[in-house]
Parts: sequence; structure tokens; C-alpha cells
Amino acid sequence: MFTAEILHKYMVPYHYCAACDHLFVSNPTWMEEAYSDAIVQEDTDIAARNIFNALKLAAIDFLVLGDRGRGKYVDVAGGYGLLTRLMRDLGFDYYWSDPYANNLYARGFEYDPSLGGCLAVSAIEVLEHTTNPLDFIQRTLADHQSDTFIFTTEVFADNDPPLPGHWGYYAFETGQHIAFFSRLGLTRLAERLGMTYYPLGRLHVFSKKNLPRWKLKLASCKWLVIPLALIAASRLGSRRGRDQAIIRNRTNRTQA
Repeated sequence: MFTAEILHKYMVPYHYCAACDHLFVSNPTWMEEAYSDAIVQEDTDIAARNIFNALKLAAIDFLVLGDRGRGKYVDVAGGYGLLTRLMRDLGFDYYWSDPYANNLYARGFEYDPSLGGCLAVSAIEVLEHTTNPLDFIQRTLADHQSDTFIFTTEVFADNDPPLPGHWGYYAFETGQHIAFFSRLGLTRLAERLGMTYYPLGRLHVFSKKNLPRWKLKLASCKWLVIPLALIAASRLGSRRGRDQAIIRNRTNRTQA
């Protein structure tokens, strides 16, 4: 479709599949260089994004998925663990996973297969980094024994991917964004996965469950997100104190 300069030095072709309504880079040879830092300096939205997404996820997990403190969750490609820590602070049994970053905020709560299946998997600003989105989602759900995938990514208008200079989400200067979608493209991706797509603005849900759309609409309403998250937190109780006790007990056993 077009060629763009990546990392200020690589001229790279971007391909478009009209059948999938998907724009992508087919052979990103610069990825090791692009990920020399897991979190790029240009990502000034990282703190606000995690806070707002934690509130949205809390509303969805509590109201739509019906969790009352018994479900487990994992945040894949979880970066420094800030979202996992926030979700645990809100009362949800959340775990972290990321092979490319250091877990700074949720240490001690890394996902392990022994924890069993997860009620849902979150992947915040991840899908645009994948070379094979279909395979990534399939493997992620299988690895965590889950049937619901909640993620964020910015989408372009159906059948109309923007040209360079008209969409900042390409982020050519970082080299990390290599896959781009429309809502139509995400619908087709979900169909290939045997899942239903529930669009919620910049937040997207794929699920094999028949989720109540009216609850999803309530949980994603900007006026209700914070009240619903606070209700969930008050009902579930923050895990801050419990987690501190867990870490202390582990440390005491190790030292003994």
C-alpha cells in the first residue's frame, strides 16, 4: 500500500489485505532494535492509560463476567506490571506475564500454569505489535485456559486505512507498531477464531461466551465506569494488605 521510514533509517513496505481489512508489515527485521527498551520514551500515556484501563476492566470483570473474587486473570505483555498491581488493588486476582519486560509493580504475582485457567486475558496495546495476530490470540488463550480476550488498539475506518502522515498510530519512529485493524477487520479476525467481537470504543472484547451486550454497554459508559469500579472494589476488597502478607510469608520461608 505504501512505504515508510522506520526508526529513521529503514524503508519498509506496508501491505494491505482487503479481504481481512488488515494493514501489516510482513517481515519486521528490526524488532530487536525496536525493543531495546520494552517501553519507548514516546509513550507518555503509560500511567493514565493503565489507570483508566484498570477502571474499565474492573467494571467489565465485575458487571459483565460476574466475578465476585473467585476468578483469575492475566495481563499478557504486561510491561512493568502497573496494570496488574492496579487490578489487584481493586480486588481482582490478577497476574502478570511479559517475556520482554521486568515486572516492577506486581512482583510475586507472575502467572504460572499451576494457577489454572483464567476468567479473561487482557492485552493492552499489544495486538498492533504482533506479526501473526491470529496465532498470538490462539496461543495466549490456550496457554492461560481462557475463552475471553480483552484488548485495546486504535482502529482505522472500515476499508480505508490512512496514508502516512494522516495517522500518528503508525508510530514509524519507534518501529514497534506493525499490525493495524479496522472494526470490520477485528470482526473477521474474531470469526476466524470462533469468537464473538464486542466493540467498546478503543477497548475490544473477543469471547466464546455469549456476553450480555447491555451489561457491556453499561460497563463501558464513561459516566458509569468509575462508580462500577469503586463498587467492585468495595465488594471485593483491595488485595494490597493480603498481597503484602503473602510476600512476607514467602520471604520468611525462603530465609528459613
